[in-house]
Amino acid sequence: MKSILENGANAQNETPLVQMIDLAEMNENEVKNETDAANGGASVMKNINPLHSIKTRLQVFVGELEISVGELLAAKEHQVLTLNSDFNDPVDLVLEGHVVARGKLVAVDGHFAIKITELPIALKP
Repeated sequence: MKSILENGANAQNETPLVQMIDLAEMNENEVKNETDAANGGASVMKNINPLHSIKTRLQVFVGELEISVGELLAAKEHQVLTLNSDFNDPVDLVLEGHVVARGKLVAVDGHFAIKITELPIALKP
């Protein structure tokens, strides 16, 4: 592989020589045929979105409470802190600091769960 200096730039930090190339456009059938040939059959990746396998952390926001540090430090075990939301209010599902859906807090087999009740837009599978 040639270094930048060998490709036309000199030691005085001149801009390296750039050459534009044209790539032929491929239509969907050509991509499918090439993939089929490479895999020895039908394309496995055709309907799989690679983003679907990325893991992220979804948080559920139930409510909040304004409290002084002194009140928090004075809190005792079994003390109840009342949040600003009503029991029947929807909870927010938060992804990267943004509300992406709302739902109702429910229990499933002894675990907290969310029944989604509001989506800003329909989610695609």
